[in-house]
Amino acid sequence: MLDFLREFCAFIFERKKFWLLPVIILLMVFGSLIVLTQGTAIAPFIYTIF
Repeated sequence: MLDFLREFCAFIFERKKFWLLPVIILLMVFGSLIVLTQGTAIAPFIYTIF
């Protein structure tokens, strides 16, 4: 996994694809939100937002 992140960062800086950074960060935030709230009492409230 660490090799993938290192190679991905090298790709972004070499190809100047800086617009990918906010997209990846947003996907990670939403993914972690779904994983962390799964099975808790907060889950029904999170799902009503989306």
